[in-house]
Amino acid sequence: MEKLEQNDNVNRDELIMQQQREIEKEISETIPLVSEKLPVACLNEEYLGDAVFTSKILDLASKYSFMRRTRPDGNCFFRAFAYAYLEHLISNKDDYEKFRQLAETSKDKLVELGFPRLTLEDFHETFMEVVRKVDPNATSEGDMSAQLHNVFNDQGYSDYVVVYLRLLTSGKLEEEAEFYQNFIEGNYTIEEFRHQEVEPMYKESDHIHIIALCSALGVGVRVEYMDRGEGGLVKAHDFPEGQTPKVFLIYRPGHYDILYPK
Repeated sequence: MEKLEQNDNVNRDELIMQQQREIEKEISETIPLVSEKLPVACLNEEYLGDAVFTSKILDLASKYSFMRRTRPDGNCFFRAFAYAYLEHLISNKDDYEKFRQLAETSKDKLVELGFPRLTLEDFHETFMEVVRKVDPNATSEGDMSAQLHNVFNDQGYSDYVVVYLRLLTSGKLEEEAEFYQNFIEGNYTIEEFRHQEVEPMYKESDHIHIIALCSALGVGVRVEYMDRGEGGLVKAHDFPEGQTPKVFLIYRPGHYDILYPK
């Protein structure tokens, strides 16, 4: 009897995993990693007849003209952040040069923090290859924008960029462990949180991920929160506080997309 129950549990687990794989396959076949630019008003299609969200979309559309959707695969914050900031660098030479230098030396900093050099090599090399594709001195803005979009919809390149940003985030948590321990809920140590909630692919991001990555790269981010909270307006939060945002994202429960201010 006990053996039958064990087999039953195993079969149930296999069925759940199979269903998960089918859902992931369907998502990957129907939703691009990063979409083309879309009017913010396209969100209305998802909330037809919902007065709360309709009001908030109207507010959002008064401040932002376009958005890009990202695939809802748990990597959406990192992918949206990377795409939006690299797109910003295409037309900002000073920011590009500072970021290129920081990115170039980031691998050695991670090695100093205890990350294995061999683990980092391929991810850092691919990350730098993508960064060089948006060098404002290299070619026309239009060509670079198209190239950036193609690169981010190539699963290999796109996922390597996400992995490296996850490692940079983990490195910042390690570097300032005493500070970030205060933000961690539950009984996680910093090390457990890094290895279980930050470094693995497909793990969703929270405030602590955003704060750590922004701090590691010196980049300001504004997140517009659109939920079922009171009032007809979306709520903006800047990370870190007081820094001019260069990246603009919309957050709906469990998901981040890219925004373009008017």
